[in-house]
Formats: sequence, C-alpha cells, structure tokens
Amino acid sequence: MDTLREPFAYEFFRHGLLAATMIGALCGLMGVYIVLRKMSYIGHGLSHSVFGGAVVSYLLGWNFYLGAGAWGFLSALLINATGRRRGIGADAAIGIITTASFALGVAVISKTRSFSRDFEAALFGNILGVTPQDLWVIGAVGAVVASAVFLGYKQLLFSTFDPELARVYGVATGRVETGFALALAATVVASLNVVGATLIAAAIVIPPTTARLLTDSFGRLLALSVLLGAWCGGVGMLFSFWFDIASGAAIVLLATATFAAVYAATAARQRLRLRQPGSAVPAPAPAAGRALAAAVTSDQERA
Repeated sequence: MDTLREPFAYEFFRHGLLAATMIGALCGLMGVYIVLRKMSYIGHGLSHSVFGGAVVSYLLGWNFYLGAGAWGFLSALLINATGRRRGIGADAAIGIITTASFALGVAVISKTRSFSRDFEAALFGNILGVTPQDLWVIGAVGAVVASAVFLGYKQLLFSTFDPELARVYGVATGRVETGFALALAATVVASLNVVGATLIAAAIVIPPTTARLLTDSFGRLLALSVLLGAWCGGVGMLFSFWFDIASGAAIVLLATATFAAVYAATAARQRLRLRQPGSAVPAPAPAAGRALAAAVTSDQERA
C-alpha cells in the first residue's frame, strides 16, 4: 500500500496523472475517426510538425501553446488543402509538410543549440513539465473537441465513412474535414508535453484499434476507446514513476500490452467457438457499414 500511495505524495505526479488521463481519453476519442479513416499517419506527421513549431516558439520567446498551436493549425490547413489537389494524395501531403517542419526544427536546434536540453522532453514527454496551466489547456481542448464531436456527430460520422455520399445528402464535407484537422492539431499540441512528439501517433491509434477488437458498434467503439485511452494514460503514469522511465514510453507500452492481451483473448474465443460442433460464427457487420446505413436511413426518412 505504501508503494501505491507514494506517487500521490508529490504534486508534480498528481498533475501528470490528471494530464495523462485526460490526454489518453482525448486521444482515444480522436483516434476512432483516425483509424476508421485509415489516416494513422497523420497523427505521426502532425506531431512532428508541431515539434518544429515548438522549437521556433521557444527560440522566439513565444508562449508554447500559442506558437506550437498556430504552427499545428497552419500545418493541418496546408495538409488539408494540398491533399485535395488532383494527383497529390493525402499521405504525400502529410509527408511533405510535416517532415519539412520537423527538419526545420532540427536545423534550428543544430544551429543555435539553445534547445538541446529540452530536446528529449519534447520528443518523449516529460512528467516534470506538467503545470497547472497545462492542465487548464488540456481540459479546455478536451471540452471543445468533445463538444464539437457531439454536436457534429452525424456529419462527422457520415463524412468519415462515405464523403461522396455525404455531399449528396448536403453535408459540407470540406468544412467538416477542416474542422477535424484543426481538432486533431489541437489534440497533438495539448499532448506534446505528456506523450512527446514521437509517441503521440501510438497514443491515438492503439486504443481505438484495441476497442475495435471488442465491438462492432460505433457508439460502443467510441466509449471503449475513450476508456482505454484514459486507462493507459493513468496507469501508464504510475508505471513511469515506479520504473523511472519516460511517461510517454510507459503509456504507449501499456497500451501495446493491452492490445496484445485483447488480441490474444478475442482470437482464443473465436477458436473456441469454431471448435464447437454445429456452430457457425457469422461475420460481424463492420461498424462503418452499420453506422453509415443508419445515417443514410435516417436522412432518407427525414427527406
């Protein structure tokens, strides 16, 4: 019990634990749409882009969230605009813009060397760097993103699964895509101090992928992904304290172990069902197809 209570005696750990739990839940929420859109690379790319903005903000003496946030929003808008051009795919746009931004950050560091002591913290997260201001920023970003997802639930759902059909039904997919890119950029900026630039993509992708193994219902998928993200964030912080490792690494390793356990359990359950005589395991309808069908049916009924 003393071992369990010891981390909570430190204020910096309580701040880090709260921040990691909120970030885990936020990444889990955004990750569902990222995984369903098959855009896992964008989380990795935006985190590298924001890193470049963080370096420039540090050297210019700007507020981190203002500088890195503006840089992240600009990168998201450029990716969104470039990816729409004919002949340029979204993955190519992400690769060009985000790697250029990351390279700019590295070039500035190599030239001035004034950011070198914070380089590891920016890449892998730093539990000691979480302040009350960070908690307020994370809470505000989480509240805004969650509210936007709730209010635009149907439009976002429809444009995620079939953007062409969504346009036919009157959904402004361009504005939805832009809003989603900005929300993702805000999530990445808020997560940088806790998870680090190199590990944000894993924090976004692993919880929804794990949740997808457990359900084919979109609503339950959202809820499970948020819960798994919060679980990995909070418990990962405890592991980072006990084993004296980077907080971002601990969170991602726990998320990976959780995925491996769920994968093994669901695979074993499926094998047991197949071995039962006379039993047939029907293929579950994909969450995307079921949710899209529900959205289309509802719109048709209103029309």
